[in-house]
Amino acid sequence: MGSDHLYSNRKYVLGGVAVGIIVVYLIRLFSLQLMSEDFKRNADSNAFLKRIQYPARGAIRDRNGELMVYNQPSYDIMVVKSEMKGLDTLDLCRSLGIEREWFDQRMEDITKLVGYSTYTQQPFKNQLSAEEFSSFQEKLFRFPGFYIQKRNIRQYAFPYAAHILGDVGEVNPADIEADDYYQSGDYIGKVGVERSYERELRGEKGVEILLRDANGRIKGSYQNGKFDRAPVPGKNLTLSIDIELQALGERLMKGKLGSIVAIEPATGEVLCMVSSPTYDPHLMVGKLRGANNHELSLDPRKPLLNRAIMGTYPPGSTFKTSQALTFLQEGIITPQTAYSCTGGFRFGGMKVGCHGVHTLALLPAIGTSCNGYFCWGLYYMLGNRKKYKTIQEALTTWKDYMVSMGFGYALGVDLPGEKRGMIPNADYYDKHLGRWNPLSVISIAIGQGEVTLTPLQIANLGATIANRGYYITPHIVKEVQGEPLDTLYTTKHYTHVDARNYEYVVEGMRRAVTGGTCHTANNPWYEVCGKTGTAQNRGHDHSVFMGFAPKEHPQIAVAVYVENGGWGATYGVPIGALIMEKYIRGELSPQSEEQARSFENRAIHYVYGNGQR
Repeated sequence: MGSDHLYSNRKYVLGGVAVGIIVVYLIRLFSLQLMSEDFKRNADSNAFLKRIQYPARGAIRDRNGELMVYNQPSYDIMVVKSEMKGLDTLDLCRSLGIEREWFDQRMEDITKLVGYSTYTQQPFKNQLSAEEFSSFQEKLFRFPGFYIQKRNIRQYAFPYAAHILGDVGEVNPADIEADDYYQSGDYIGKVGVERSYERELRGEKGVEILLRDANGRIKGSYQNGKFDRAPVPGKNLTLSIDIELQALGERLMKGKLGSIVAIEPATGEVLCMVSSPTYDPHLMVGKLRGANNHELSLDPRKPLLNRAIMGTYPPGSTFKTSQALTFLQEGIITPQTAYSCTGGFRFGGMKVGCHGVHTLALLPAIGTSCNGYFCWGLYYMLGNRKKYKTIQEALTTWKDYMVSMGFGYALGVDLPGEKRGMIPNADYYDKHLGRWNPLSVISIAIGQGEVTLTPLQIANLGATIANRGYYITPHIVKEVQGEPLDTLYTTKHYTHVDARNYEYVVEGMRRAVTGGTCHTANNPWYEVCGKTGTAQNRGHDHSVFMGFAPKEHPQIAVAVYVENGGWGATYGVPIGALIMEKYIRGELSPQSEEQARSFENRAIHYVYGNGQR
C-alpha cells in the first residue's frame, strides 16, 4: 500500500518536471520568434538587404550668402561577413591596393564594433576616391559580401574660419551609445558649428530594401520599393559671419597668438571670430584627417584651441569701463568726482603704477586710462560701511554687477567648449586670503588679479556699452532653414546699470579715441569709441582693445587680444580700427590696406616650453 503511494507520488513529480521543461521550451521559442528583435533581424537578413541611404548634409553659407561648406560624393566599401563564402581574399587585396595583414586586422576590428552582426553591413574601407570607386565597382561581382555605399563628405570653399565651422569625422562608441541614430562607420560633427548644429545638419537616413535569394544574391527591389524610405536632407545654415571680414582678421593675426571677435550689437550676431594660430579646414577632410589632427594637436602654439571662447585672460584696462558703470550706479562716484593720481594708486606702502601724475574726473580718466582713478573707486566702494555692512557684502554687490554684464559665466554662444572666465566672490577671498581688505584685492579694479575674461566676453562688453545697457547672447548661426532662431539668441539681457550711466562711459570712450590712448583709431568717416588694455603678464604684456562704431546707432563692437603684444595701442587699437573700417565701409582705403599688409607680415616671436619659437 505504502509502496503504491510512493510510486504514485513519483509519477506526478516526473510528470511535473516533463511539463515544466516543455513550458520552458515553448516560452523560449515564443521569445525567439515573436519577442526577440535579434532573431527577427537575423531572419530578415537572410531574405533582405537593407541598404542605408544617407542624406545630404546641410550646406553652410555666410551672412551675405557666400557658400562656405558643401558636400562632395564619396564612397565606402561595406561588408556582410556572413556572405563572404568563396571570397578570393588575395584578389580583393590586390584590387584595393591593401596588404593581407591590413585585411585580417580590419576583419578582426569589425567584430569589436558597437552593434556588430555578421548579417548586417559593416564599414570595411572608407572614402574611396572617384577613381578608386570606378575601378572597384567593375570587379565588385567577384567579391561576395562586399558592397559600395555612397556617402557625402564635407568640402570647404575658403581656407578660413576653421574654429567656427569645425569638422566631421567618424563616430566613436560614445556617440553611438548617446544616440541610436548612429551606427559604426557613420559621420558626426566633431567641433564647431558642425557639432553644435549636428541634429539640424545631418538630416534623416533613408533605407532601400533589396530582395535576396537563398544564395544571398540580390534579386532586385522588394515589392518595387513599397517599403523604401527616401532620405531627408539636412537643413542649411546661414551664419552671422562675414567671410571677408573673417579673412581680414586671420590675415592681421598671422604670426601672432590671440583673438579677434566682432559682434553686431543690435542682434548679438558674431561678425567674425578669429583665433590665432588657425589652420586650413581642408586639413580635416579625407583619409588624412586623423594624421593632420594629430599633428596639429602636437603643435606647441595650440592651433586647435579656439582662443576666442576657450582662452581666459586678464582683460586689463578694458575692464575699467565696467568699474565706472558700477561705481556710478552705486553712487560711489558721479561724473564730476575727481581723484588724484600721483603716478598711480598709493596707500601706505602699496602702489599700483600709472603712466602720469594728474587729478581727473571720470571722463578723462577713461580717456587716459588712469589706474589710480579706478583703484580709488573700488577702494571707496569696498570700504563703505554706511552702504554695505561688511566687505563681503560690498564685494558680493560688485560681483553681481559683473555677472549682469556677462562675466563669470559662459555667455552661451552656439559653439562647444566655451569657458566661463573668473570673477572672484567673497567666499573665494575668505578661503584663499583669510582676513582681507580693499587693498588685498585692489588690482581687480583695473582688470588684473583674479579677474579673467574670454575675448568673446570682452567683445560682448563693447556691444553692451554700444547698446547702452543690454546685450543679446552672441551667436554664430543667423538662420536655420525652416526653423525659428532659439529665443536665447533673440532675448535682451539688461545689466544692473541705468542707460544714462552708460552715456558717460560712451563719452569717455569717445575721448579715448579723439585724444587719448586710442587716438590711432580715429577717422573722418564715423565716430569710434574705444578703450585700450595693457594686460600684465609673466612675460611681455598682452595688447588689448575693445571698442565700437559708430558712436550713435553702432554697427559693430570689436575686441582684439594679442598675447605678448605690449601696449594696447601697439597691436590692439590699429587691428581693431581696420576691422571696423572693413565692416562699416565695405572695404579698406589704400592707406589702410597698406597698414593691413604690414600687420600681416609682423610676427611676434614666442618661446614655448620646449624651447621652440
